[in-house]
Amino acid sequence: MKTKEDYINGQVLLIDKPLTWTSFQAVNKLRWEIRHAFDIKKIKVGHAGTLDPLATGLLVICTGKMTKQINIFQGQEKEYTGTFVLGGTTPSFDLETEVNETFPTDHITDELIQNAIPQFIGQIDQFPPVFSAIKKDGKRLYEFARAGEEVEIKSRQVEITEFEITEINTSTALSTSSLELHFRVVCSKGTYIRSLANDFGKALNSGAHLSSLRRTRIGDFKVDDALTPEDFIANLPSKD
Repeated sequence: MKTKEDYINGQVLLIDKPLTWTSFQAVNKLRWEIRHAFDIKKIKVGHAGTLDPLATGLLVICTGKMTKQINIFQGQEKEYTGTFVLGGTTPSFDLETEVNETFPTDHITDELIQNAIPQFIGQIDQFPPVFSAIKKDGKRLYEFARAGEEVEIKSRQVEITEFEITEINTSTALSTSSLELHFRVVCSKGTYIRSLANDFGKALNSGAHLSSLRRTRIGDFKVDDALTPEDFIANLPSKD
């Protein structure tokens, strides 16, 4: 079992973030539990790469002196799996907002899907979602979006090294005809999978949004080696 000194000197914690939790909530929860378990007045705790509340999976959390390594971990490549729903778009590019437009999917074939994939591999220009935490003029983009204000967003260059569609299913997510595409992506820091979903829908002459997302790897850290917050807390010394 880890000691008080271990956490102060620095630990890298692999946490499997639950659905609906923010990354900030996960960090705050673990910080409080570590402080409470060891009677630590103050300790640095931070994460190496935000996950949206609607995403699950690997969150690398650093304590104590290991927080100095956060920027290094953030810069490492990441792997995700998840699902795109073809046939409808949302303003947030995921399920945070309601479907605002529907599109045909009857023309989409396996061949069309496979032929569209190569244009998203390599260095690509990508526009971040308007519902994102990127700052512009001192405000988060999602603050503009939720206020109904339009704002100019500049594209960013990101790199996707692997992108594959692993399964195709008929979807019941929309009232109209739609398809579910299960995917796996390996990409650089700063890549928005929600934007990839939206752009991939356009490439298929349709529309798409992200319906599920799971981060499975950051560098050499894997979600298979991660603990849920509950399991991590259960392994801390009891105060009873």
